[in-house]
Amino acid sequence: MERMNTEPPRTSVCERPLSPHLQAYRLPVTALLSVTHRITGILLSLGLVGLVLVLMSVVQGPSAYAPVHAFLSGIAGRILLWTWIAALLFHLCHGIRHLAWDTGHGFSRNSLTYYALGELAATLVMLLAVAVATIARS
Repeated sequence: MERMNTEPPRTSVCERPLSPHLQAYRLPVTALLSVTHRITGILLSLGLVGLVLVLMSVVQGPSAYAPVHAFLSGIAGRILLWTWIAALLFHLCHGIRHLAWDTGHGFSRNSLTYYALGELAATLVMLLAVAVATIARS
């Protein structure tokens, strides 16, 4: 009696259908903003750790704060601070949008894109306002 082969036939790697990679898809604005919201949440958490370190150096006195001040006054420190501020403002705007969703509003396809672009515009306007206030103060 002959034994039956129950395994499916193996195909070579060349014959297998290829699943498209994420780069083959164009994500909608809402999906990009969702991913960005998560990334900004991580950046804000790291920024809070940095803020605690800055405050610890302030408490330790002028000699401990001097190198921190020198770093934050430099180009790298300013880029870091402005990135953190931008992340904070974006995260705030996206959080407000989520609050609107919690009320059951803004789920139609047209309004999703409209509010997503509005969220980006609000972030840019607030970032510009912070920049103008910073320039006016100095």
